[in-house]
Amino acid sequence: MNEPLTGPGGAPVPPKGFRVSGRLLVSRPFRAIGPRIIPRFHRAVSRLTGGRTLLDSPTQPMLMLYTRGARTGRRRETPLAAVPLEEGRFLVVGSNFAREHHPAWTANLIANPDAEIVYRGERTAVRARLLEGDERERRWQTAVGWFPGWTDYVTVTDRQFRLFELEPRQSP
Repeated sequence: MNEPLTGPGGAPVPPKGFRVSGRLLVSRPFRAIGPRIIPRFHRAVSRLTGGRTLLDSPTQPMLMLYTRGARTGRRRETPLAAVPLEEGRFLVVGSNFAREHHPAWTANLIANPDAEIVYRGERTAVRARLLEGDERERRWQTAVGWFPGWTDYVTVTDRQFRLFELEPRQSP
């Protein structure tokens, strides 16, 4: 696999390439159908390939997040757009297809910040940290550099998307 381009501080920068149109992302049909179809499709591809593949690209990376339910404690599996950072860390955004409520996986991470991810076939234990204040604003700029469509999403909802940094943790 090609190493990603890096910017100041060693953080990967998004390569040039095709990105999903922001107009498509905020369209009523996409926001109505997308949440029902896209996650199921990603989960199916992940299962068929034994976790080695998600439908992503160098310009739009994806990971599979495994959390524990905030109320049930059950294991939950969520495909997410991922922003690769330095030292094996990632940003994930609780956009929820710009719907009015935060996605359930964000409450799961707040209640149980220890989780696992699978990124391009590699499983990693991570600890999630909800970003706030100036740090959130700086990292938000990094996130929209990778996924410009998120700037369109914020125009159709009143909520501020939760932004998490996932950091690899040592296994016990």
